[in-house]
Amino acid sequence: MMKKVVFLFSLVGAISVSLLNLSGKEPSLPDTASYIVMASDVETAESSVRELKASITRSLSIINGVVADLDNSQVSALREQGLRVSPNASVKSDSIKKPTDVLSSKASWRQIAQVDQSVIPYQMGALPMHDAGWYGDAITVAIIDTGIAGLKHLNQDRYNRWRFYGTYNAVNDTIETFNTDTSGHGTHLASIAVNSQLDIFDRYYGIAPDSQLLSIKAFDDSGAGNYMSVISGIQFAIDYKDALNIRVLNLSFSAPAQSFYWDDPVNIAAMKAWQAGIVVVTSAGNEGAEPMSIGVPGNNPYVITVGAATDNDTVADQSDDRIAKFSSMGPTMEGFAKPEILGYGGHAVGLMDPYASLAVEHPEFHDGLNYFEMSGTSQAAATVSGAIALLLEYHPHLTPDQVKCRLMATAIPIMTPDGSEYETTFLQGAGRVDVTSAVLTTADNCANQGLDIAADLAGQKHYLGTLAYSESGDMQPAVEMLLNDGVLWRDGVLWRDGVLWRDGVLWRDGVLWRDGVLWRDGVLWRDGVLWRDGVLWRDTFIVDPAELGSDSPVELDLSIATHTATWVEPD
Repeated sequence: MMKKVVFLFSLVGAISVSLLNLSGKEPSLPDTASYIVMASDVETAESSVRELKASITRSLSIINGVVADLDNSQVSALREQGLRVSPNASVKSDSIKKPTDVLSSKASWRQIAQVDQSVIPYQMGALPMHDAGWYGDAITVAIIDTGIAGLKHLNQDRYNRWRFYGTYNAVNDTIETFNTDTSGHGTHLASIAVNSQLDIFDRYYGIAPDSQLLSIKAFDDSGAGNYMSVISGIQFAIDYKDALNIRVLNLSFSAPAQSFYWDDPVNIAAMKAWQAGIVVVTSAGNEGAEPMSIGVPGNNPYVITVGAATDNDTVADQSDDRIAKFSSMGPTMEGFAKPEILGYGGHAVGLMDPYASLAVEHPEFHDGLNYFEMSGTSQAAATVSGAIALLLEYHPHLTPDQVKCRLMATAIPIMTPDGSEYETTFLQGAGRVDVTSAVLTTADNCANQGLDIAADLAGQKHYLGTLAYSESGDMQPAVEMLLNDGVLWRDGVLWRDGVLWRDGVLWRDGVLWRDGVLWRDGVLWRDGVLWRDGVLWRDTFIVDPAELGSDSPVELDLSIATHTATWVEPD
């Protein structure tokens, strides 16, 4: 049993600053609010809430929980019974703001070129698959987002067969017979993955133009939602996985991490989907190259977290491709290297109704007819979802772990802008996806090794990545902290009173980020075995749940935001 955990990276990048402040005061919560209550089973959660005369809004069997309206005394009573209670946190998109430099002339030129010619399938290595007759047939891609508009080339595949199953509205828990997206964000993602329209060279715009499509609307027209709608959407995908052959689930949103990955309700739901055989693809986030800026559910070690690459405005030359400036950076608080791979999200062109709110607010990036240019790790995740549909059509028996392994084993590392060395793994993981190479490889047992998802979900084991723990303690500087009181995350000295945040060498003065061998000069990144053959991607360390206080209440900030239609400057 592990007795000590050595953290090599600061916790602060993964936590909303509003959760705690340096005065040591806990954030105040309203007298009444919507909460998620989790227990050993959903029946226990329901009965415990009803005994307190509280109103249940929705059952969330996927996480053995319910959503209920509770006051502070009821929250305390449920926690005293050992139930896990966390706010049904608000989920909303970033406030959309125009770039400081509108780049209208550059955008207009780029739109004309890319609307006439398909770009993303080439960038993702999909053209050889298309030439060989593989287009993602019969593989269903489910997209949890703002909805998907019923446009012809999304409704129909290459043969004009109807392939759009429709929309499950997770906001109001209804199945809709019509398909709309007044935001435009979800439509854009679907277009990147499965658009069946041909360009002037008879190339398809979508990576998997024959794939089936399912829309799960978890965000309202303004891009706002909550944990309940997201979890309900994931539950729907699992429930209809077999009936609709849902093999890929695209989650292009992120929220600030405010607990260990295994305590977050959205992460628990994503793990359940992965366990059920659905490949979960999520965006890294658009926070830029700040250490530990990967949010939820991208911080989940099981799923595929995607950062964004950009072509540097040289579509045909991939040697000068680079990582988009807005793409978020790992590692996670638990020490896992994230993102695992890159898709192209620097300035992706996809279908969007000209009357969608994004097109109306940013007309300089719409061609006035059908296509819109948008940037983000959301778009990068959609490119990977489309690529996975091709991979699964060719190898339908691959498990999610095997899909992740093959994508990473064949990814192509991106160099720094001067071409002198590889970019850090904390920005690009294994590199950009090449789906044809992933199809041809026989790589196996190279992703999620050492992780037991069933034990993790059961609370029997939890995991720290290689970057969070050093058994010998020989990688310095490092802060050693016993976790048996469960105070590390909220109350411990590591966050407020210790040397790590304000006074210690690890964050500002130490060698770890700037001068040490771990970051630039050592064997960890360039010369050692870490890139392909080493322990980083495969080996993990088991954490005794009792030492981490996993049963103690997890306080979440009510202002938590999940970003969907985040506007970032094209890169």
